[in-house]
Amino acid sequence: MTMIGWLQIILFCAIIVALTKPLGGYMTAVFNGERTFLSPVLRPIEAGIYWFSGVEERREQHWLTYTVSMLLFHVGGFLIIYGVMRLQAVLPFNPAGQGAVAQDLSFNTAISFITNTNWQNYGGESTVSYLVQMLGLTHQNFLSAATGIALAVALIRGFSRASMRTIGNFWVDVTRTTLYVLLPICVVYTLFLVWQGIPQTLGPYVEATTLEGAKQTIAVGPVASQVAIKMLGTNGGGFFNANAAHPFENPTALSNLVQMLSIFLIGAAMTNVFGRMVGNQRQGWAIFAVMGVLFIAGVSITYWAEANGTSIMHALGLTGGNMEGKEVRFGIVASSLFAVVTTAASCGAVNAMHDSFTALGGMIPLINMQLGEVIIGGVGAGLYGMLLFVVLAIFVAGLMVGRTPEYVGKKIEAREVKMAMLAILVLPLMYLGWTAVSVVYPAAVASMANAGPHGFTEVLYAFTSATGNNGSAFAGLTGNTLFYNLTLASAMFVGRFFMIVPAMAIAGSLAAKKSIPPSAGTFPTTGGLFVGLVVGVILIIGGLTFFPALALGPIVEQLAMNAGNVF
Repeated sequence: MTMIGWLQIILFCAIIVALTKPLGGYMTAVFNGERTFLSPVLRPIEAGIYWFSGVEERREQHWLTYTVSMLLFHVGGFLIIYGVMRLQAVLPFNPAGQGAVAQDLSFNTAISFITNTNWQNYGGESTVSYLVQMLGLTHQNFLSAATGIALAVALIRGFSRASMRTIGNFWVDVTRTTLYVLLPICVVYTLFLVWQGIPQTLGPYVEATTLEGAKQTIAVGPVASQVAIKMLGTNGGGFFNANAAHPFENPTALSNLVQMLSIFLIGAAMTNVFGRMVGNQRQGWAIFAVMGVLFIAGVSITYWAEANGTSIMHALGLTGGNMEGKEVRFGIVASSLFAVVTTAASCGAVNAMHDSFTALGGMIPLINMQLGEVIIGGVGAGLYGMLLFVVLAIFVAGLMVGRTPEYVGKKIEAREVKMAMLAILVLPLMYLGWTAVSVVYPAAVASMANAGPHGFTEVLYAFTSATGNNGSAFAGLTGNTLFYNLTLASAMFVGRFFMIVPAMAIAGSLAAKKSIPPSAGTFPTTGGLFVGLVVGVILIIGGLTFFPALALGPIVEQLAMNAGNVF
C-alpha cells in the first residue's frame, strides 16, 4: 500500500462527489419534464416519438400498469436479442462469418441483456457479429439502463407525492432517460474513447503478420460505442472476451479512470435526484453517505489484501503484492479499485481477473453483490434497492422508540415492510439455492476449474453475480453448458423482476398516502445516527444470510492459505 495508491482512491471519490449534485439537478429537471439546455434540440424528437408510438405524454399510470408496461417492454427486448442471435448467420454486418448462436446460449444471453446483467458465457469477438453487438446488445444496454432509472424515479415519486394513485408514465420516463441522459453523455464519451485508442469501425477483422512471419487476426469493430453505454449504464458486457482488461476496450490509465467514474456517475447522482424530488437534498446526501461508508470499507480491505499478497508469496520472496491476473498498465491499486467499483455498482466490467485475487480480496466483490448491490448500485436499481433497506431501517427505529415509523413524511406500515422483505429475501434464495444444487450435481461440478473452497467460491460468485444483475465472473467456471445457461438465466430473471414488482408496489402504496409534517418525535433521517442505522441493518442482514456460505468459501480458503495450502 502506497501514498500514491491512496491518492488515486481519494481522487476518484472526490470527482464522484463533485459530479453528483450538478448531474442530479439536470436529471431532476428531465424527470419533471422541465426545460433543459438540450430541450431546443431534443424536445421535437421526444414529441415525435410519442406521436409515432401513440403515447399520451400527460397521461400517468397506476403502479400496476406502470409495472406491466415495463414487463411487456422487456418481452420485446428478449425476442429481438434471441432472434438476431439465432439468425446472425444470414444477417448482414458479419465480417467474420459467425454462425447461429446455440439455443441455450441465445436464451441465456437474451435474459442477461434485458435484465441489465450482461452475463456472458461466450467470447464476444469469436461468437457474435457486428449486427448482434449493435442491434441486440448495445441497443438493449440503453433500454435496460433506462428502465432501471425510470423505476427508481417511479419509487421516488411514491415518497414525494401525496394522495395520488399514479407514479408517472413508464414510456415517457424511459424515453426521457434515453434521450436526455444516456444518449448525450454516450456521444461525448464515445468520442473520448476513440481518442484514447478504442476502435469504432464496421470494417473487417485485421490480418497482421508477426515478426516470426505468422498470421494473426486482430478483432476490431464498433467497440467504443458499446464500451460507453456498458460503463455508463452499468451493463458491463464486453465487446471482447477479456472485457476491460483488453487494450481495445481500456487502453490507458486515463480511460481506466474515466470508465470507473462513468460506472458510478448516474447511480451517485440518483441520490441527489431523490433529495431534490422529496424536497430536502440532505435526505439524498444521507443515502449517499451510507453508500460511501460501505464503499470505502470495501476498497480499503481489497487494496490491503492485494497489496500485501499472501503468506505463500512472502515465503517465495514476492513482497510486491499480488499481481496475478492483473494488467501491468493498471497495477494493484487501479485493479482493486475497479473490482470494488464494478461490483458495488452492478456493472460487471472487469479490468483484472477476480479469480486470481487473494481470498479476502476476492471476497469483497462477492459481498458487494450479496448485499444487493446497493453501494451506488446499478443505474436506478442501486437507489431503489437502498430505499428498501431504508424502509427496514426506519421500521426497526420505530420499534425501538415505540412510534409508527415515518420517512420523508410517509408512514411506513406493514404493507411496505412486507414488500421490502419479499424483495430482499428473494435474492439469497437464488444465490444460495442454485449454489447448493450446483456443488452436488455432477454435470455442474465438472465445470469447476478448482477444487475445495476456491471452486465453491467460483460457483457462489456466478449465481451471486447473476442474481445481483452484475454479470462479472470469477473466471474459473465453465458456464457455457446447458445447466448453467438455464439456471443462471433463471437467477438473472428472478433477481431483476422479482425485486422490481415489490418495489413498485411500495411506490404505489406510498403515493396514495398523505404526507405527515415532521414533529418532535420524528426520527431524523439526515444525520449520522440514521446513516449508522442503515449501514448496520444492511450488514446485519447480509451477515446473517451469507456468513455460512462465505465461511465455506473465501474465509476457509484464507485460513488454509495461511497454513500453506492452496487450491
